[in-house]
Amino acid sequence: MNAADVFQTLDIELKPDPARTVIRPFSFDYPAPFAEGRPTRVEEVADRLMRLDPTMRDRMLTRLQEAMRPRHRDADGIFLRRFKEVRDRIDACAQMTEARDRLLFGAYLSQEYAFESAALFNPSIVRIPREAQREDCVRFILSLRGIGEGHVSSVTFRTGTWDGDRGLVIDPASSQGVPPVVENNDDAGWVKLHCPDSQDLSETVIFPILPSQRQGVEDLRLVHFTDHDGVESVLGTYTAFDGRDARSELLRGIDERTFEMRPLTGAMAAYKGMALFPRRIDGRFVMLGRQDNERIWLLRSDDLHHWEHAEPLLEPKYPWEFVQIGNCGSPTEIDEGWLVFTHGVGLVRGYCVGACLLDKNDPSKVLARTPSPLLFPSAEQRGGYVPNVTYSCGALVHGRHVLLPYGIGDEHTAFAVGSLDDLLSVME
Repeated sequence: MNAADVFQTLDIELKPDPARTVIRPFSFDYPAPFAEGRPTRVEEVADRLMRLDPTMRDRMLTRLQEAMRPRHRDADGIFLRRFKEVRDRIDACAQMTEARDRLLFGAYLSQEYAFESAALFNPSIVRIPREAQREDCVRFILSLRGIGEGHVSSVTFRTGTWDGDRGLVIDPASSQGVPPVVENNDDAGWVKLHCPDSQDLSETVIFPILPSQRQGVEDLRLVHFTDHDGVESVLGTYTAFDGRDARSELLRGIDERTFEMRPLTGAMAAYKGMALFPRRIDGRFVMLGRQDNERIWLLRSDDLHHWEHAEPLLEPKYPWEFVQIGNCGSPTEIDEGWLVFTHGVGLVRGYCVGACLLDKNDPSKVLARTPSPLLFPSAEQRGGYVPNVTYSCGALVHGRHVLLPYGIGDEHTAFAVGSLDDLLSVME
């Protein structure tokens, strides 16, 4: 069997939808040379609003609600929360005793954001923990990277069911997008995100919140992690990008409506593309990374949030990965060892997907790898937002079959299924 024949592409695709929006904070100020000695722009807006005739404010509120209520389940509540976030810093807020004025001012400091208008790609997938699973199928969470205005990346989710073969069902996405309520712990540098208004996981949108994420929350790599005490949780590493520097951070799903985001620390954390193993090995946490932007590295730590040391694991060997090799998500434990999907970068910056197998007891030992790519841009898939890219952030194994969601052209998402036995047979 050839490597290119291992996977069969399914008919299902997920494409960006500009109609899906979320209301998020909107900030503005004067350029520094024009800010000195005058009120802030936000204060000026508050004063202008309160100088309007009350009848005009009534009409404005009516139009606002007519536009936003059909699109967002609790638009009024979102605008009021935004008002509460800023009221202690703006003197004019003391005059806003009417709910109408608080709603209007909150709306001035908010924006409707189409979080997946340009692209929906780089998927990751895990089983839904603590949910009863049938023997003949598996329920899963799918994370996706959405790109909207300003090339800003956010994370959105889907759920679905897979029968271990070609039977894949992606649950319909809600028309709603729900912003999280943010609890910020400045001392510890982490934030907790509450999404109490989400009635479906597809409504939850994680957009940039911390300064480190200003330009994007990118490429979440989910893992169903089981700790040594048997506690299961959904964790995910992602790249936080501020427009200049990138670093790795960790997302922990406390439940389907509550998440925690923490930066990773240590000399090895200021890099992209880290992926956590689904359990400890020899009592330690283990990660894969791409610390030098060329090779796959192996990291071990006693502290989930601190990563100080790494060693090279896999370097480019075949022409399709001469420029770079990295992981395509967290390793999956199978009978034969740790299965790791990889990406390789070759001619004309083309991204292909391959795989390797690591020793189960000592993941620093590479047992086998694919000399040829499993998935690669076909003639009809070479275009896109970023041409010549096939990329994934995680796969799902059920029985002896694997489901691999993958991004095409940094634009949309497709799905492929294959046999583990066929995959292992093309490794050497």
